Amino acid sequence: MEVMIAALTTRWTMFTPFLAALLLLLTWGRDVPGGVVAVVSVALVGVVLAAVYHAEVVAHRVGEPFGSLILAVAVTVIEVALIVTMMISGGDKAASLARDTVFAAVMITCNGIFGLVLLVGALRRRVAVFNSEGTGAALATVATLATLSLVLPTFTTSLPGPEFSPAQLAFAAVASLALYGLFVMVQTVRHRDDFLPVEDAGAVDDTDPHDAKPSARAALTSLGLLVLALVCVVGLAKVVSPALETAIASAGLPPSAVGVVIAMLVLLPETLAAVNAARRHQVQIGLNLALGSAMASIGLTIPVIAVASIWLSGPLILGLGATQMVLLALTVVVGTLTVVPGRATLLQSGVHLALFAAFVFLAASP
Repeated sequence: MEVMIAALTTRWTMFTPFLAALLLLLTWGRDVPGGVVAVVSVALVGVVLAAVYHAEVVAHRVGEPFGSLILAVAVTVIEVALIVTMMISGGDKAASLARDTVFAAVMITCNGIFGLVLLVGALRRRVAVFNSEGTGAALATVATLATLSLVLPTFTTSLPGPEFSPAQLAFAAVASLALYGLFVMVQTVRHRDDFLPVEDAGAVDDTDPHDAKPSARAALTSLGLLVLALVCVVGLAKVVSPALETAIASAGLPPSAVGVVIAMLVLLPETLAAVNAARRHQVQIGLNLALGSAMASIGLTIPVIAVASIWLSGPLILGLGATQMVLLALTVVVGTLTVVPGRATLLQSGVHLALFAAFVFLAASP
């Protein structure tokens, strides 16, 4: 029975990305009616689940922390492409899209995914255990990147409003890329042990569907399907975005809510992968995914936006408002207090999830 279930799972995860890609080709650039939007939404959920499956296969083959890094970078690269595409087509209306999406990604990962991972880990073993050295270094990098790219534009005086001057934007882009590259080198080479799970082997769930290490051919196949699935996730999210924007406007919500919903959709594969890791008592892998995604979202988005701004017309608003800065500061402080002991209970998970809920509520009702 288990062999049959595994075969069925492998089969549908192989075909789903291709079906989603076909649906994307048929709907891209067209005004789709409500019924088609519903079909696209179902396909979006299916391809997200397929992406999580293939990401776990790749991660099991290459080991940690490379597996978490591959998924975080793959999702972020495609997310950046989506942001640039929407900014080109949106004109002045999309001036703050990059800021809204990146900030939403930071809050979703550092509070939403972070809190869920700790919640699942604490429920499974009463206390979620992780490596404070690696997690603390990742949190410090996220805080620095977010401050340099999203907070400072509000206080600089070279240009009126929450904007960087061209020289300031270039500095932020180079600093972001350099910090992210340095972190990747530290995570994968010099201090790799700081980002590996600290749970003993006996604590790992034996029901992991990838107990047997996949072959190189299977891993490469899953890598290709993962990239295809992530392209479909972002593409289908863009297909449903007009209906989403209409629904948000009809509900009287602010335009920034669009960036929040898009970030949630794009980060759904990483959310499921992180929760699955925590369910298998591998809390550190879940935290690697959460903080790595936040870091990649800033470290890769800002440099690309800086280059794209040469051709983009209109302002580029990056500075956060007062409410957003308060949420970011509280996230950094609470995250630091959570990370330092190297272990967390249900209380810490509840605090992060409460911050995430506050972010979602204030995004809808600023």
